[in-house]
Amino acid sequence: MIAYKGFDKDLRCKGFQYEVGKTYEEPEAKLCECGFHACKYPLDVFMYYAPSSSRYCVVELEDVSESTDANETKCCAKKITILREITVNDMIQASVSYLKKHYNFNTTNTGSQSAATNTGDQSAATNTGYRSAATNTGDRSAATNTGSRSVASNTGNWSTATNTGFQSAASNTGNWSTATNTGYRSAATNTGEKSVATNTGSQSAATNTGSRSVASNTGYRSAATNTGEKSAASNTGNWSTATNTGEKSAATNTGYRSVATNTGSQSAATNTGDQSAATNTGYRSAATNTGDRSVATNTGYRSAATNTGEKSVATNTGDWGTAEVSCKESIAIVTGYQSKASGEIGCWLVLTERDDEWHIVSMQAVKVDGKEILPNVYYTLIGGKVVEAE
Repeated sequence: MIAYKGFDKDLRCKGFQYEVGKTYEEPEAKLCECGFHACKYPLDVFMYYAPSSSRYCVVELEDVSESTDANETKCCAKKITILREITVNDMIQASVSYLKKHYNFNTTNTGSQSAATNTGDQSAATNTGYRSAATNTGDRSAATNTGSRSVASNTGNWSTATNTGFQSAASNTGNWSTATNTGYRSAATNTGEKSVATNTGSQSAATNTGSRSVASNTGYRSAATNTGEKSAASNTGNWSTATNTGEKSAATNTGYRSVATNTGSQSAATNTGDQSAATNTGYRSAATNTGDRSVATNTGYRSAATNTGEKSVATNTGDWGTAEVSCKESIAIVTGYQSKASGEIGCWLVLTERDDEWHIVSMQAVKVDGKEILPNVYYTLIGGKVVEAE
């Protein structure tokens, strides 16, 4: 039997380590007690492993127990083979295929365990049923689904896929398009240019890989990921992450215990949450964090790291870069060529001096005391001495 299984970020399930391509066996298989568990319907996996921080695989089950859950898709077996790892978007498309195989299709469907499909230009597919799917492949078109454990998928240009259901997903691959999902344990995925993926559900994820695009998520335990050029990833949820790897891009997170990461050139990572971090490694870039007990890190050339949180650290390793902290007992660290740092009274500055061949000449740590080292003034090392930077 082919099924779908979720794992944590390290490909573990309930503490057990799996590897792709390996086969595992147990002497017994009893649902929710022992054996290897997986779901026949891909989106049911979101109930156990939310798309914000999980990994998914296609698996093969052997010696499958006859018992199933109330939804009749979760099953367990004595033997499992981890065939291959797949993405959230792959899970969405596999769910569409599952529904097409098991339930009837018509252009507009309101029934449970059903599907609606449309392939025409300037067209729409609508489904409001339970465990259902709406699929549209036409240009200037829309697919809409409001049912629980459901999917809305659109691959047409100038198009939209919308889903508001529980344990659900919205997927769009068309140019100038949008994928929107507001459901719990859900995902919105878009791979089109000049596009947007938006998710507001708890334990959810929004993913966009298109150029000039945006991925936005406001849900609890959630993630927003964008890899497109001239793009942005934004997340405001608790225990959340915003990640962007595109050039001329930004990653923004305002959630508690959260992270914003950007690796693109001419880019920025911003986080305002408590116990949080903002990380940027791009050229001509900035990392900004305003949360308590937090870290802002930047490794880019001609870049800046700024942190205003208490008991926090701002680190910049880029040449001609700056690090700035503004709360007591925080640290600003610079390690690049001709770099500088500043802070409020009570903060510490760690300064590095390099020669023209980028060899380290000296390093010093000084406290902003308001007398010898003034607050909100940038300092650098020249000739082994701490001096005000120009």
